[in-house]
Amino acid sequence: MQFSEVQPIIWTYSHFTKQLFPNTLILLGASVNMDSVTEIFLKLLFLLSVHNWHLAMAGNKYNCDDQLVSALPQSSFSSSSELSSSHSPGFAKLNRREGAGGWSPLVSNKYQWLQIDLGERTEITAVATQGGYGSSDWVTSYLLMFSDSGRNWKQYRQEESIWAFPGNMNADNVVYYKLQHSIKARFLRFVPLDWNPNGRIGMRIEVYGCTYRSEVVGFDGKSCLIYTFNQKLMSEQVISLKFKTMQSDGILLHREGQNGDHITLELIKGKLSLLINLGDTKTHLSNAQISIKLGSLLDDQQWHSVLIEQFNNQVNFTVDKHTHHFHTKGEFNYLDLDYELSFGGMPVPGKSGTFSHRNFHGCFENIYYNGVNIIDLARRHKSQIYSVGNISFSCSEPQVVPVTFLSPSSYLALPGTSGQDEAFVSFQFRTWNKEGLLLSSKVHQASSGFLLYLSDGKVKISLHKPGKALSDITAGVGLNNGQWHSVSFSVKRNRISVIVDNDVTASAHASIPLQIYSGDAFYFGGCPITGNISECNTSVGGFQGCMRLISIDNKAVDMISVQQNVFGNFSDLQIDLCGIIDRCLPNYCEHGGECSQSWDNFYCNCANTGYKGATCHYPIYEQSCEAYKHRGSTSGFFNIDSDGSGPLGPFLVYCNMTDATWTIMQHNNTNLTRVKSANRENPHTVFFKYSASLDQLQATINHAEHCEQELAYHCKKSRLLDKEGRMPLSWWIGRTNETQTYWGGSLPAVRKCACGLEGNCIDSQHYCNCNADRDEWTNDTGFLSYKDHLPVTEIVITDTDRPNSEAAYKLGPLLCRGDRTFWNSASFNTETSYLHFPTFHGELSADISFFFKTTASSGVFLENLGIQDFIRIELYSPSEVLFSFDVGNGPSEVTVQSPTSLNDNQWHYVKAERNIKEASLQVDQFPQMSHTAPPDGHIRLQLNSQLFVGGTASRQKGFLGCIRSLQLNGMALDLEERAKITPGVEPGCPGHCSSYGKLCHNGGKCKERYSGFSCDCTFSAYAGPFCKKEISAYFGAGTSVTYNFQEYYTLTKNSSSHASSFYADMTLNREAITFAFRTTRTPSLLLYVSSFYKEYLSVILTRNGSLQIRYKLDSHQDPDIFNINLKSMADGQLQHVKIEREEEMLFVEVNQNERMKFVLTSGTEFNAIKSFTLGKILENSDVDEETMKANSQGFIGCLSSVQFNHIAPLKAALHHSSSAPIVVKGRLTESNCGTLTGSDSTSSETTHSFADHSGSIDEGEPLANAIRSDSAIIGGVIAVVIFILLCITAIAIRIYKKKGLYSKNEAKGSENEDSAESALKSELSMQNTANENQKEYFF
Repeated sequence: MQFSEVQPIIWTYSHFTKQLFPNTLILLGASVNMDSVTEIFLKLLFLLSVHNWHLAMAGNKYNCDDQLVSALPQSSFSSSSELSSSHSPGFAKLNRREGAGGWSPLVSNKYQWLQIDLGERTEITAVATQGGYGSSDWVTSYLLMFSDSGRNWKQYRQEESIWAFPGNMNADNVVYYKLQHSIKARFLRFVPLDWNPNGRIGMRIEVYGCTYRSEVVGFDGKSCLIYTFNQKLMSEQVISLKFKTMQSDGILLHREGQNGDHITLELIKGKLSLLINLGDTKTHLSNAQISIKLGSLLDDQQWHSVLIEQFNNQVNFTVDKHTHHFHTKGEFNYLDLDYELSFGGMPVPGKSGTFSHRNFHGCFENIYYNGVNIIDLARRHKSQIYSVGNISFSCSEPQVVPVTFLSPSSYLALPGTSGQDEAFVSFQFRTWNKEGLLLSSKVHQASSGFLLYLSDGKVKISLHKPGKALSDITAGVGLNNGQWHSVSFSVKRNRISVIVDNDVTASAHASIPLQIYSGDAFYFGGCPITGNISECNTSVGGFQGCMRLISIDNKAVDMISVQQNVFGNFSDLQIDLCGIIDRCLPNYCEHGGECSQSWDNFYCNCANTGYKGATCHYPIYEQSCEAYKHRGSTSGFFNIDSDGSGPLGPFLVYCNMTDATWTIMQHNNTNLTRVKSANRENPHTVFFKYSASLDQLQATINHAEHCEQELAYHCKKSRLLDKEGRMPLSWWIGRTNETQTYWGGSLPAVRKCACGLEGNCIDSQHYCNCNADRDEWTNDTGFLSYKDHLPVTEIVITDTDRPNSEAAYKLGPLLCRGDRTFWNSASFNTETSYLHFPTFHGELSADISFFFKTTASSGVFLENLGIQDFIRIELYSPSEVLFSFDVGNGPSEVTVQSPTSLNDNQWHYVKAERNIKEASLQVDQFPQMSHTAPPDGHIRLQLNSQLFVGGTASRQKGFLGCIRSLQLNGMALDLEERAKITPGVEPGCPGHCSSYGKLCHNGGKCKERYSGFSCDCTFSAYAGPFCKKEISAYFGAGTSVTYNFQEYYTLTKNSSSHASSFYADMTLNREAITFAFRTTRTPSLLLYVSSFYKEYLSVILTRNGSLQIRYKLDSHQDPDIFNINLKSMADGQLQHVKIEREEEMLFVEVNQNERMKFVLTSGTEFNAIKSFTLGKILENSDVDEETMKANSQGFIGCLSSVQFNHIAPLKAALHHSSSAPIVVKGRLTESNCGTLTGSDSTSSETTHSFADHSGSIDEGEPLANAIRSDSAIIGGVIAVVIFILLCITAIAIRIYKKKGLYSKNEAKGSENEDSAESALKSELSMQNTANENQKEYFF
């Protein structure tokens, strides 16, 4: 039985039991909680009463399997043809041997069919087939069609796109097939597709089902039924019906009130629209109107089911098998409706029988309203129902014969009257294709002809003769929308015209310099091909779609006669049915992807969705900041998709890439907010709206290793907690929507503040500083870190209405560290070991991603089996990954071949995806390989075994190695937890540096961690998580930075030996020096390396701005001088210099230009080096005159990323000056001048972290700093305001200097004026309160 067609109770129970288990139903993102179990029980009782009539009507559905064919007379059988009288269709009964033992047609081809007339509409639940008795004749696959009238057939579809039934493999075995959903029809037709190649078509059949009882009413487009009832407004309503029509528009159901409120169910362009409208929106809280569209191509003269269920504000709207759940948010409570419900039309007030909308023209079946059989009441002329216009209790079938052009090679050839001076052709068509030939014909006794075709959804006419196009006119637009469109084409002498949809505005006319006489044939949809020559020479492809009502010279074409080969000719057509389907219903484009379609395919436009792939399934963004970090990204704003390909969309966060990775999620109220005059009756309540939904935040929190959020509460005579057992005076609410009474730094369910836990509150009798209730400012501040309660969504304050009572609060952003899933891994130590998990459910879309590393040559990563279906990913060979699966169309494989071995014990990434359009496989950064799904094949992956990871159910071909970060449809599997209890598998997997060590740059060394790795930048001139952050400083006039190498060596205190004797072993045969600089001053000394033996190296800028390197490796010779005359390097731009010496060979590279080579003559050894100096040389040095000139003003400008062998002197001066052997004289300011471009950078002397998650506060000014309203607003325009506040009082004089922090004033309903804040800060700064360690957030 097809659910939601005849028995809505089946559908209703399956959906509404979800309200019981669990007790929540999600509708359009809103959570609707049922009030009580009693209410649910009463609603189910209502459902039982509503649907009792369905049970009585349908009878015992469990026994709907009677044999329907065996008792039929031979007259009930018909066929396209018969081989002989003994092969007639009447002998086609299962297991019968009469005649030749079955039906066989005269010719075995795809245009043959066997038809059964069951005498009345019947419910069909199964079919069975056999071949011809004792013969070689059997059918291996066939189509099943059904009809109410023997006309306008419809194909049965097993799944969303399966047409063919499996047939027989021999003559005698019976193949039985249980229909997935039942058919209600009188006529059934079997259409053979394939048969035994060594025989012919031969069939014996049986059909199973039972009697189908129904009430039918017909409407002529001018009539309707009006039902009156006693209750004006009902909190529960259930309406069910079936309808069939050939019209694309019409009112099915309507109910309205006096002020314009109405509920309407209307067919609009072949789709059903449910409209709920409040007429006078001024009287309501909002402009409440809901319009939901469902279904498609509903004007096909086939039965379609409708079910509308309304329970309070919850509505379920079902058309055929497609359901839309929505929540009306109170609209039904406002609706003021009459006691009448009309079916089939919309009468105007006064019930005069005239209609303001187009009425329904077609048939209804089994109309029920809350258990009332509407058609039965009308048939028995009951008083509560009356009709307007003419209705009939039968369903007339229009005798229209459509034809389907299945492929580009399809055509229909019809004869014309040759030599006439005029021709008129009309027809209707429907298609999804933008292009296709509609009609063509040759002109009488000429080689010219005309073409009528679709181009970009428009009808075009092209009249041509050899070498010349005579005319090209266009009419209509958007004609490939799947709707029926009419075309009227006429040619009369030298004038042609075309009219589309009987609309004169969509018509075109043209006169041509040629007398036209009609040809002897018209070709519809395409052209026959004789040999390699087409009857109508055209580059236009064939038409795929449906046509009907074809007329030539005002004479309707009898398509049944064409089907019987009485006249005309055709190829690859289906006559007497329109096989168009809407491939965008249901919409398989996920995450809001836009679906478009052609005749045989659909396409997804994933633009602006955040997803990619054939069905917009796979996210284009990483799941966490941790994943971005290990792609080599540095701190910044990133979109993350916390549930991968799941339903939650991406959102913007700030990723702070330090040794730990922090994800920072901002909300809309980060200012310090001052509160007065709040009490229990009139509390101050503030809500926090985050840059992501709570579901998105929860997914991020669940992945994180740790989350925290700072909550600061400053108080003056404002308490947080009341006496034990009483309601708190202030509280906050988190994600779980529960009241929380613990505060920053404390633990859940403790009802204490941080000082209460630590025992250092200002009043030991209370557990919070604020509960001391003092008439001076104090605070309770700290981090909330219980993940299940985060983030804070609401704060309520009630104790600020007493004299001199006041409070101020500030909530920081949500901070989450790390990603537990990214490093979650397991090591498989034996080939027979595996982990097992519950069955993977990815019926329509499945994506699997993971990292692996191994030294084995092959092994199965994962496998999940079904009865026939399966999915498997394996290392097939050392350089080959194989993704194989079967969804019922036979095994398919996708392979990626790597140019290098994958069993190199390094991490490799694998991503496999399978959807209904294609399967794809990606390994590392190699090109993605894909496999297109077969058209109209099985689409659902149906698995039922456990999911095996690292092995198979057969314990063969197991995987040896590590698997990490295994994700299935965005859900991470916890490999480590399962590995802890599984023999042969260990949690975790060491050895990440072999894969990720390349992320450590500039001499940084990779260090292993259990979960991941870190970069040790100790011996690098750079800093940051990957040793990529430039360490730069601005040098003022006279600034000197000296690194003393002698600190590496231990001297004997009482030694009287000459110093040089202790450094004889500090001899260098090679140096590697890198640095960058920016200056406009010449001459300048960039760096200087000295020796105890008066040897030295100096790098200077000469007066003309050229770079000069001076090496003196022999104290008795003049220095070697090397000039780099590229251009002036004192131009204010950043210059990169790399100097390398290997004995007498010197190599210099400037700004990544070609490496230059020089030869030293003064020596090969740099003996007893003493110090390395940047900027001005302050010690007495015996250097040459040019170096002295350059040293006269030292260096003024920027130096960056200075490295001498393994020493980073500039980094040591800025970050380790207390521990390193470094001496700094003069003005040295850390700057970002090594990363900025242009002249701005030389003047940039101070930098500030844009998103450090915390910063220590000067303890000398705890409160003044603690309540500053400086915050970060992610995603907005960040206004930088630098405050210098000079507050002079009689008690103390202090100067507060604000360093570049950011402010945005977004607190609602609070006193946030600058003057108020300044006054509060001034007041607090005058209090000498206890010092506190606090943190702030900078963005």
